[in-house]
Amino acid sequence: MAIDTALLDLAAESGRATLRLYRWQPFCLSLGRHEPALRRYGRDRIVALGVDVVRRPTGGRAVWHARELTYAVAAPASGTLREAYRGIHSLFVAAIRSLGAEASLAPEPRRVPGPADGACFAAPVGGEVLVRGRKVLGSAQLRQSSAFLQHGSLLLEDDQHLVHQLAGEAGDVAPELPLSRAVGRRIEFEEAAHAVERAAVDWTGPWRPLGDPTAVLERANRHAARFRSTEWTWER
Repeated sequence: MAIDTALLDLAAESGRATLRLYRWQPFCLSLGRHEPALRRYGRDRIVALGVDVVRRPTGGRAVWHARELTYAVAAPASGTLREAYRGIHSLFVAAIRSLGAEASLAPEPRRVPGPADGACFAAPVGGEVLVRGRKVLGSAQLRQSSAFLQHGSLLLEDDQHLVHQLAGEAGDVAPELPLSRAVGRRIEFEEAAHAVERAAVDWTGPWRPLGDPTAVLERANRHAARFRSTEWTWER
């Protein structure tokens, strides 16, 4: 989270866009910036399970990061955040289709779920990515000055059962659909990442390697203490 925030700083300062793809070790539960996690999930239950947890700088709702692909796009804010949201998700629709699943964007709902409405994958909102009518990608945004950060989770093998259980939403059928289940074969992180990279080139033109990471790491160090802080994580 500190690195993603550092990329947002750089986008605001330099006007440069960055795409980052990564995974979590150990697996982790991330909470939305304004999500009422103490009331919704309960700190004691999460601690008792031995689950690592962090609060994101972006909004949205809880996500379980296990066998999935997390992405971050930090870029100058040209146009509306809604346009950026749909544009980035269109990139992922192309990537998912190249992996063998017929993905599409969700239609606009009558009501957009808020931070208190449960897990990120509990229900799709307009512009999110669906396969067979079920959510496969969840995203959230933050705007800072002249730039924005959007990051999210592309489910590969694991669903969001843990989050649904913590929120009291566990049912017979999960509302989300991991990509490996959708295509009937295991899709590893590397394969998914290459598909996203190819789709990103088609979407925006060539991306340049970041090169020397010093500027990112220096800025990330400024933010790291906040994301390690239990006070920040459990502020609400």
